[in-house]
Amino acid sequence: MEIFQIIVLALIQGLTEFLPISSSAHLILPKEVLGWPDQGLAFDVAVHFGSLTAVIFYFRHEVWALLRDGLGGLVTRHFTDEGRLAWLIVLATIPAGLTGLAFKGFIEHNLRSAAVIAAATIGFGVLLWWADVRARRQLTLAQLNWKMALMIGVAQALALIPGTSRSGITMTAGLMLGMKREAAARFSFLMSIPVIALSALLLTFDLLAEEAVPWGDILLGAMLSGISAYLCIHFFLQFISRIGMAPFAIYRLVLGAALIWMIWG
Repeated sequence: MEIFQIIVLALIQGLTEFLPISSSAHLILPKEVLGWPDQGLAFDVAVHFGSLTAVIFYFRHEVWALLRDGLGGLVTRHFTDEGRLAWLIVLATIPAGLTGLAFKGFIEHNLRSAAVIAAATIGFGVLLWWADVRARRQLTLAQLNWKMALMIGVAQALALIPGTSRSGITMTAGLMLGMKREAAARFSFLMSIPVIALSALLLTFDLLAEEAVPWGDILLGAMLSGISAYLCIHFFLQFISRIGMAPFAIYRLVLGAALIWMIWG
């Protein structure tokens, strides 16, 4: 890819990875509007590592507490809130991992179309709005139990459908289960760490199998997506309790309509 293309796509990916608006829907726009080719495997690896670095660095204190108390609880047989949350994240990761392994090929060959992305962008946008309006928004992370975590994990597996938005569907599930907006967002972001890490690892193995690896493109894409993702997480958590999910749901409807117009207009 050209440098300009890397910059634009990396910023789009970083900004949309953690917002409930679907990164896959945004990445199809430059291809449709500007006629850009597919970004390729190297770019996918870069933005995955950029997003992973951003979320780990932003939640570095929480991540350390989760690792320390999660593993420590196995030894002491006493789990703190952080230790219990660590294992709830592990539990919530299992459905997406198993679904990804079982249906990866089917999804890549049958669901990565503009029509599917547009439909998912609109459909799950409406569901996000409905969940935010109907939600009780009372529960904190400390009140999360294993059944709720597993249900959010099952919802995360739906994000394998392009256009769904991993953060969007997990926040939607959290809200439907009665979680506060910030609690649902934080759990969604922490859940992303093992999922993004596994995806980045698998993509890296695929990339190393190629003859020529564009390390310069990877470093630039990772840096830009990481910076934009970090800023996105920071400002989203600052304002989500006040602005709610309605602006993102409306944006998804507009984006989905734009995709439909470009496809069939």
